Amino acid sequence: MRWRSLRLRLAAGGIVAILLALTVAGAGLTVLFERHVTRTIADDLDVYLKQLIAGIDVDAQGQLVVNRPPADPRFADPLSGLYWQVSDDRGRLLRSRSLWDARLGLPADEPPPGDVHHHEIVGPARARLLAAERRVLLTVSDRRVPVRVAVAADLARVAAAASAFAKDLTAALGLLALVLAAATSIQVGLGLRPLDTLRRGVAEIRTGRRRHLPADVPVEVRPLVEEVNGLIDAQEREIERSRSRAADLAHGLKTPLAALAADAARLRERGEGAIAQDIEAVGDAMSRHVDRELALVRVRGMARERAGQSTALAPLIDSLIATLARTPAGQQVHFEPRIGGEVEVPLDRTDLAEVLGNLLENAVRHAAGHVRISANAATVPSITVEDDGAGIASAHLARVLARGERLDERGEGAGLGLAIVQDVLGAYGWRLDLAKSELGGLRATIAPDAAVGAAGAGRRSPVAGPAAL
Repeated sequence: MRWRSLRLRLAAGGIVAILLALTVAGAGLTVLFERHVTRTIADDLDVYLKQLIAGIDVDAQGQLVVNRPPADPRFADPLSGLYWQVSDDRGRLLRSRSLWDARLGLPADEPPPGDVHHHEIVGPARARLLAAERRVLLTVSDRRVPVRVAVAADLARVAAAASAFAKDLTAALGLLALVLAAATSIQVGLGLRPLDTLRRGVAEIRTGRRRHLPADVPVEVRPLVEEVNGLIDAQEREIERSRSRAADLAHGLKTPLAALAADAARLRERGEGAIAQDIEAVGDAMSRHVDRELALVRVRGMARERAGQSTALAPLIDSLIATLARTPAGQQVHFEPRIGGEVEVPLDRTDLAEVLGNLLENAVRHAAGHVRISANAATVPSITVEDDGAGIASAHLARVLARGERLDERGEGAGLGLAIVQDVLGAYGWRLDLAKSELGGLRATIAPDAAVGAAGAGRRSPVAGPAAL
């Protein structure tokens, strides 16, 4: 599985590093604690060893005796885990009561007199013992006799102490891990905050509230900001050049089209009506294409600059209805506007007129006698144009939304009205939705992309989204 969240990756990496570090630290601290306890036991054994040596003597028969054994009562408790033993070179052996009938299996070494050696040996009941031994010389019957003195302690209490320490340490390190994980999360959030600032900056650029990303960013992010700002400037220059070329081309075609229309009129006067009609149809199609390109030139790259503008909807609808009512088709239609005077649409007036003009013209052309225009008064309004015509089957909606496609082959035009609508709406981040109307014909709804997506009952236009930066 590939993690696509940078925050999750950084947090997971930090938590893994914390767990590894605390695990190593916990193991190391446990080992150090065990060594410390072992050294403490070794120091105690050295004390017991000195007490035992101080109590060794020789009786009147020349036998070794321990007049004053170490005072710790565990030496008198069988198998208590604390033992002492004294032996000489003739096999005589003295031992503590705690050893019972066992003996300490000391290694076969000969420490110099006065030196203390420490060993790990196996004691009674196969217990692991730490032994401290020392070699001393006693005078017995005018003879120097080497005596080996040893004291041993069971290491089981070292293991028990280390286990208890490890449990307490695990709880403490677990709490520390939680604190460090929270600190890591905060650190990751603070580290990624500049990226969130850049995201908001890009969103503001897309909506037109800002032209460039802010330069007040950390040093590590500044090269990215400079590159993005440079890309935006380059795109704007390229868009401006493209707009100029498209406008020159479209305006350059206007004159030939006007001459072609004049030629068609002269042919009609000469009685060549069929040829004139064909030429006028071709000229009308080319004129529609030119009009569409001019609309695109006006809209493309300008939606960002027009951000913050809004248009009062009711006056614009009244103006469009007044214009259409003077056309032959409009004179046969009853217009029903349902728009409150307070509805404002966040689109430029010219662009909104282009959109609604095409939708109303299409509704008038196909209506039987009734066209209704309505709009809600929500924060982000949607506008609906409906007619009582024959409507369009759901299977054919995709064809209607395709550029240049027409279902009514008898009508005039090039089938680019809805294409122009889609292009203008796409520049503002709006969409077109087509569905069946309650009046019986077609219902065309325009609204911001998210609002149309939520409504989602009909076919949506496949617009490309907002204009390029």
